[in-house]
This record gives sequence, C-alpha cells and structure tokens, in this order.
Amino acid sequence: MITGIGVDMVRVQRMDRWRNVPGLLERYFHDEELFASLAKGYGASLSLAARFAAKEAFGKALGTGLAGIVLKDIMVVNNSKGKPEIRVFGTARAALDENGANRTHLSITHERDSAVAMVVLESLHLDTGERGP
Repeated sequence: MITGIGVDMVRVQRMDRWRNVPGLLERYFHDEELFASLAKGYGASLSLAARFAAKEAFGKALGTGLAGIVLKDIMVVNNSKGKPEIRVFGTARAALDENGANRTHLSITHERDSAVAMVVLESLHLDTGERGP
C-alpha cells in the first residue's frame, strides 16, 4: 500500500551559492553523500541539487514536511547499478516508521539548471487473510 508520494524541484544555481558558504553543505548532507557528490567535479552542483530535491520530496511524501528531521539523516546513494536510493537514520527513520512505510522508491532527474526528485513511500504488509470494514 502506498503511504505517501512527494515531488520537489531544486535550481542548480542554489547549490552553486551554497558551495560558497562554509559549513552549509555539511549541515544538510551526510558526509558520504557529500563526498560522492563533490567527487563529480563539474557535475557536483547538479548532484547536490538532485539529492536535496530528494530530501524535500521525502518530507512531502511523509505528509509532514521536514519539521523535526535532521536533513543529514536522509542520505541519497546510488546502488551498484547506479539507481538512486534513500537511506534513513535517526530522525528520518523515526518519521518513516511513524508513517508506517517500510520501503522507499526514488526517482531523480536533472538537466542543466534544475533537478527534480519523486519519492514514493510504501508499506508492505503480509496478507493475513483478514479484511477490514
């Protein structure tokens, strides 16, 4: 069962500005996520924008926004095939548990000056044969 859907768009120019503010990226991005993005050189701001859009989309999918969630507790990684995935810790894990979801789906895209992310939260329950009202 789908428990939430969220989408967000971030301008790449925003990340260009943030890269010039000492400590700002470290405030919003997990160390591992930041290292992977900055290693992309020219594409670093594009990667950061997509990851930030994913964090915002995650909050929208929760239906609560990001209030009370430490953004570093949401990490976007690429699996061995390159597919983006969300990993959550601490405050983000607690919010996901409260939502009832136990699976996240993430799609990101970016082009020149914008990045877009969509998150779907899903609750996978074993079918016990019981039916509600």
